[in-house]
Amino acid sequence: MQRVRLLTFNIAHARGLNPIQGLTSQRRMRLNLRAIAKLLDQLKPDIVALQEIDERSRWAGNFDHLEYLRLHSGFPHAVFGINNRRKGLLNLSYGNAFLSRHPIAATETIAFGKASVGEKGFVFAEFDIGGRLLPVVNLHLHFSSREHRIRQLGRLLAWLREKQLARRNYWHVPPLICGDFNNPGTSPDATAALLSHLSDYWDYALHPVDGCTFPSPLPRWMLDFVFLPPMCHQPKSEVVKAYLSDHRPVLVDFDLV
Repeated sequence: MQRVRLLTFNIAHARGLNPIQGLTSQRRMRLNLRAIAKLLDQLKPDIVALQEIDERSRWAGNFDHLEYLRLHSGFPHAVFGINNRRKGLLNLSYGNAFLSRHPIAATETIAFGKASVGEKGFVFAEFDIGGRLLPVVNLHLHFSSREHRIRQLGRLLAWLREKQLARRNYWHVPPLICGDFNNPGTSPDATAALLSHLSDYWDYALHPVDGCTFPSPLPRWMLDFVFLPPMCHQPKSEVVKAYLSDHRPVLVDFDLV
């Protein structure tokens, strides 16, 4: 049995609490990322799922945020899932990512569309935890349109069905799904729909059980979640009080038996 700690966090392109992207200096972004690295050092997660993280974007200082964060937080493994790419003077490259203390055995990135900016999607990875493969989906859904979110959820579920047929015999547990869902679990929207679909196969639990994540200074909405299958035993979860982004991170612990 091994205790596993997972953190999901939308880091808002390292702009901190600045509401306008592009008005934060590169120096300030590096300081923000080092503050996030310090938080990771305090919380000591095994796996970190990040949303809105930049590989090399003009509006985010033109440097690799994941590599900078990895170096300052000491994680040996990392993988990017880029959903947005734009070349030229106003270059962009960003999406979702993982940091991990465990080897990453396989990865796949799915963008929900072909837009060069504002596109959402997910990155999938299999983590080798003592010889057991833990599959995790790191997801970011559309921020303003329920119709878009439901359509994106359909893409995710179709992909999951195919992936399970090919890989489920190798997995120790069914896939964990985490990220920024941009809608609460209490409304008839994508979060509740995903929980209903997953429960048709396994008795998934939605974490955290209480608290709010957005906006971080005075949070009113719970938008960031981790879906755990029942094979993840003795789960504990919390919303972490932090002011390093417009979202607060969510931390989940569980036993992998």
